[in-house]
Amino acid sequence: MTHGMRTNTHSYPDGRDWRATATHYALLPLRVFLGVTFVYAGLDKLTDSAFMKDSGAGSIGEMMRGVRDSAAIPALVDMALKSPVGFGYAIAFGELAVGLGVLIGLFTRIAALGGALISLSLWLTVSWASDPYYYGNDLVYLMAWLPLVLAGAPYLSLDAVLRDRREERVGAYR
Repeated sequence: MTHGMRTNTHSYPDGRDWRATATHYALLPLRVFLGVTFVYAGLDKLTDSAFMKDSGAGSIGEMMRGVRDSAAIPALVDMALKSPVGFGYAIAFGELAVGLGVLIGLFTRIAALGGALISLSLWLTVSWASDPYYYGNDLVYLMAWLPLVLAGAPYLSLDAVLRDRREERVGAYR
């Protein structure tokens, strides 16, 4: 006999289940973190006058030459070294596009896949020599992108708005 004891301790007073609410929004902090971080990384590269150069301290060229011999796939570094500045711009604009896409939730799965591919390429080149491996942050970013590749942004996103509009149109024709 329970005599007034609540048996469901996971509900708000209005009956909503806080666990369901937490689960529903579980990916939002990850989405915001990755989005802001990649927007920042892209803007940081684009505004760093030393970074977008073939050579010199802090340049993309020097960084690529510095990691060439320790990269898992040196051919990726060789490809970047054919045009270090072009590669730098490609990474910077890629990070910016991925970050904005994830933040606003537009083509989120595709944006997250782009983020995962950027992180994978950086892990296999720039941070491959990190020892132990978990000191290299690019592997962590790669793993962080995967839930968003799988789940997308089903709420608080332009993807959700577009999905709802599509469902309304389909419903109107039934």
